[in-house]
This record gives sequence, structure tokens and C-alpha cells, in this order.
Amino acid sequence: MEQKDLLMHWMDEGMVSVPQVLLAHYSRLKLSEAELVLLLQIFACKQKGRHFPTFEELSASMTISTEECSTLVQKLIQQQVIAIEQGDALGFERYSLKPLWEKLANFMIQQSRQSTLHQAMNEEQNLYTCFEQEFGRPLSPLECETLAIWIDQDHHDAVIIKAALREAVISGKLNFRYIDRILFEWKKQGIETLEQAREYGQRFRQHQQPSSDQVQRSKKAVPFYNWLEQ
Repeated sequence: MEQKDLLMHWMDEGMVSVPQVLLAHYSRLKLSEAELVLLLQIFACKQKGRHFPTFEELSASMTISTEECSTLVQKLIQQQVIAIEQGDALGFERYSLKPLWEKLANFMIQQSRQSTLHQAMNEEQNLYTCFEQEFGRPLSPLECETLAIWIDQDHHDAVIIKAALREAVISGKLNFRYIDRILFEWKKQGIETLEQAREYGQRFRQHQQPSSDQVQRSKKAVPFYNWLEQ
């Protein structure tokens, strides 16, 4: 066969597009290499329109016997990795890979949730560290409880809490009551992002600019907005 004819033959055979997530995480779905290859063989057959290949057809492209192929298929069905569905025509059956895709989707969702939870735990830990650094001491049990309430009950994002801490530092009123008042005001105003918090604080500080006499008396003075007076 000439190279051109060989290339045309390869093109006629088609290509199989395999989900990358399956190759990356099949072991975490407790699938062996043999089971993975068998699933890929079924997947390839379905793409060619052969929805219910025989054990002989499947094992012919693998290094396992027909009996071993039958055993693996039964195992995958029992583990709800694949299913056998009834087709439109009477007596027509086909393999379904929907259970596999569902397992893979659930796994990816779980991984995403775990990643989000891990990130949230890191942010919470960093939040406690930021407060202790700004206060210059370990937080008291009551202060730790207040922080937990802001996160768990009031549902303030860690970024917003850090922004409120920064606002208290700028205003020279570093205490939890003042920070709580800032968070309350921001929530009432619908402030949910760091940029919104910055703009809101800057807008109020502009209205609190000191007079020229005050500036001359103390050039280091920082204008602030007294949130407790709201």
C-alpha cells in the first residue's frame, strides 16, 4: 500500500477524542488500566456507530481474552460505570457511558468543592493572622468568636473583613466594635467587593478633609470617616 493510500486509510478509520479528565483521574475512580482501555474501546466503537460490540470485537483490540473481557464488562456494569440500554428498535441493545460521565462529573464537582473549602480555610487562617499583626497581640477568645460570627453567620467575605480592618487602621480606631460597624454599614449599602469598599471609604474621607489650620498643626494627620457616628 502506498503512503498516500495508507494515509487515506488512517483518515477513514477516524480519530477518537478522549476527555483529558478521564485520563487524568481514572485511577481515582478506582478503574484499572485494563478497565480504562476497555472503556476507550467501547467509546471508539460507539463513535463508529457500533453501539453494542461483542466481547470478541472488544478483546481483539486488547491484550485480554474474550472471557476476561466479559468479566470486565460485567464488573463495570455492577460498579455502575457503564450500562446496557434498550435502543429504539425492538431487541436492539447498546452500551451507555452515561454512568461513567456522571461519576466523572461528580468527582470533578467534589474536587472543586474541596479546593474551594481549602482556599476558604486558608483565607480564614490568614484573616486571623492579619488581625493579630495589626493588633500586635494574640486575639482574645471573644474576638475570635466575633471573627467567626462575621464569617459564618453574617457571611462577610474574608477580603471584605480585611478591608474593614484596613479602614479601621486608617481611621485610627483599631477595635472590633468599630470594624463591626463598618461591616454593618457596608452590608447595608450592598458593598460586596474590595473595590466597592475602597471607593465607599474614600468618598466619605473626602468629605472629612481637614482644614488648612489642622493640616499645619499636624501634617501626619490622616482624615478618616467615623463609622461609629453613623
